[in-house]
Amino acid sequence: MRQRDELDVQVKAVRDFEQQLRDNIELIELGEAEGDAEIVKEAETAIEELEGTASRLQVETLLSGEADHNDCYVEIHAGAGGTESQDWASMLLRMYTRWAERRKFKVETMEIHPGEEAGIKSATIQIKGHNAYGWLKTEAGVHRLVRISPYDSAARRHTSFSSAWVYPVVDDTINIEINESDLKVDTYRSSGAGGQHVNTTDSAIRITHVPSGIVVACQAERSQHKNRATAMQMLKARLYEQELEKREAAANAEAASKTEIGWGHQIRSYVLQPYQMVKDLRTSHETSNTGAVLDGDLDGFMEASLAARVTGYADTVKDVE
Repeated sequence: MRQRDELDVQVKAVRDFEQQLRDNIELIELGEAEGDAEIVKEAETAIEELEGTASRLQVETLLSGEADHNDCYVEIHAGAGGTESQDWASMLLRMYTRWAERRKFKVETMEIHPGEEAGIKSATIQIKGHNAYGWLKTEAGVHRLVRISPYDSAARRHTSFSSAWVYPVVDDTINIEINESDLKVDTYRSSGAGGQHVNTTDSAIRITHVPSGIVVACQAERSQHKNRATAMQMLKARLYEQELEKREAAANAEAASKTEIGWGHQIRSYVLQPYQMVKDLRTSHETSNTGAVLDGDLDGFMEASLAARVTGYADTVKDVE
């Protein structure tokens, strides 16, 4: 029923677009026949506005992957560099949160580890919304920031790295079997805000899946049992995402132009000094409006990455070594 509802929405959008196009073409013909330039101008303006709708519908056709419609988890990890990288990680966390809010998606913090002085060491959020994973999946990788450090008394320029990892929430229709003997479960006290009970009991859960090396953690709830259940759901999602990557790698094995987007690959540079520029190193899509990007205006980068993911990166990637 969910798939049917999603298809109904997509079909209705295309039919509405076609109807609006036909109506405005008829208005132009009517205006020309009656010599009414105002009607012709209004209809032409409406058709020009439909161009944006056509572009949006075209991008949505790229969101046809097996798990693209699912909600997703986003993990942020600070790279080496102490406070500077931890501050950059918190900026990335805010950027993705603001992107989700722009789309009216719901954001829930699953786990967060604050930095010693500022920023965060790591965080995991869940983003709930239609096509959340489809939009965010190309954001996985290493993000580089170049700026004058506010933590450097000499006001020197610093380069910082933080990583994003994106994986889909697994719904009830997907069966992932996990052997309890493969798991290492640790409990610890939650960090950050949460009240007296949260900070004085070992309610937080960390689960390590030994065969794959995948580690997930949750401290969102006061109950250890609830946190364990959520962490298990996150682990299933990670294992599912890993399987999706294997399938994609196998499907693209004969196409050397298609590059896997994965952990450890630098995908985007955010330069704030000595000039303003955000540039995606896979697609060469760029903008000088760094403030808007850091405030969540990421659609242009996501659309370019989705298109390149389908057509292959060879035509768009420059050698960045």
